[in-house]
Amino acid sequence: MKDVREALMIGHNSEGKLVRRPLSPHLQVYKPQISSATSIFHRITGVALSVGTILMTLWLICAASGDAAFSVIQAFFASWIGMLILFGFTIALFYHFCNGIRHLAWDAGKGFELPDMHRSGKLVFAATIVLTVAFWVIALLVW
Repeated sequence: MKDVREALMIGHNSEGKLVRRPLSPHLQVYKPQISSATSIFHRITGVALSVGTILMTLWLICAASGDAAFSVIQAFFASWIGMLILFGFTIALFYHFCNGIRHLAWDAGKGFELPDMHRSGKLVFAATIVLTVAFWVIALLVW
């Protein structure tokens, strides 16, 4: 007698042929969609913001430690790698912020229709780009 789990692993593809289903739906089963991409990026940017917060704390510790430590951390953040890290932190910050607003709208029961979800997802990406570029233009002009 076959196990019930074994019977559940047999299915049909779009042409009607019998196929063996994966144990768990995974990336090879689903096509990339904006809703899954925004969810994945939200998690990634959350982790990036945590790492960036540690770097900001290090910067504050160096500032409080004295001129020698502060000049070292400032030189690092002024280097090309430091600027790249700061730019990435800024992207993560604005993306997480904009997508968080999108989640607040969902908490209010708005934007669950598929066209609305696609529109708001594209808007999050566009707003992230605009806010990041505007921030860096202003920052470099002031600096």
